[in-house]
Amino acid sequence: MTDIRFDALCIGNAICDVFAHVEEDFLVAEDLIKGSMRLIDTEEAVRLYDKMGQTVRVSGGSAGNTAAGIASLGGAPAYFGKVADDELGDSYSHDMKGTGVHFGTPRLVGGNPTARSMILITPDGERTMNTYLGACVEFTPADVDPEVVAASAITYMEGYLWDPAEAKKAFLEAAKIAHANGRKVGITLSDSFCVDRYRSEFIGLLQDGVVDVMFANEHEIKALYETADLDTAVSAARQSGALTALTLGENGAMAITSDAIIEAPAEKVDDVVDLTGAGDLFASGFLFGHARDYDLKSSLSLGCLCASNVIQHVGARPEKSLKHIAEQSGFEV
Repeated sequence: MTDIRFDALCIGNAICDVFAHVEEDFLVAEDLIKGSMRLIDTEEAVRLYDKMGQTVRVSGGSAGNTAAGIASLGGAPAYFGKVADDELGDSYSHDMKGTGVHFGTPRLVGGNPTARSMILITPDGERTMNTYLGACVEFTPADVDPEVVAASAITYMEGYLWDPAEAKKAFLEAAKIAHANGRKVGITLSDSFCVDRYRSEFIGLLQDGVVDVMFANEHEIKALYETADLDTAVSAARQSGALTALTLGENGAMAITSDAIIEAPAEKVDDVVDLTGAGDLFASGFLFGHARDYDLKSSLSLGCLCASNVIQHVGARPEKSLKHIAEQSGFEV
């Protein structure tokens, strides 16, 4: 069997994030649902960008953020994601490798440009995402490196990548390779709109044993099990056959198994600047802990610590060493 070289392989949409602070009335004027993610075409991407005012640009994408967080913890992450052979693709690749992430997915040549997401941040820290997928939709099974999958303790995919048919095939191929090598497979539900599109398929992944670990927030797990009651959703998750890592905002997080429910409190945060990436960085901490055989309570706590750090600044990636922060909090990383 292949030796483990990577704590986690993260698979997702390679997207450059463009941030702007806006007032609530901007969302109203643009007829946008606060906290949602919508897909837009090239024309809308240009139109909205022109209205955003001052912006900050950083490499992003949900699974990419998670990989960067694992690297900041001192872990060894890998990443699969498609960028174009263009300037933004150069920047994205440079950023990922610069953070310590193994990233070798072949570039897209002669097709759509590298993806970007325009993220509007309201005064309460909530983010509303407008995403142009560009080259992301060209991720295919040919981009799955079997050696990297086999060498990763956990292969983790963002639900957003479930939209393109070829990307779906790629994830299923990666999951097959992972299980054949005795590794685990995880998925994050990404958002409730994504769940609404693929509810039956996501539930099928759990029932069929394709997914071993599911990540969700309160809105997503309620959407998955079509209930307004959290306890009902948690009960359903216990019957899923998978480990569920559930984030509950200021109420912390819980790990749900068929045998137990383990809870961990949220870290106290005095100044919430931007909620972008909170779930992504929670996944960083939990995946890191799970890959290194932490107990579930410790993995939850590390996830909450990472999430609390990222929401104190603009952007979805760590600005300070999460390894140092974790060590100060008593973790051995």
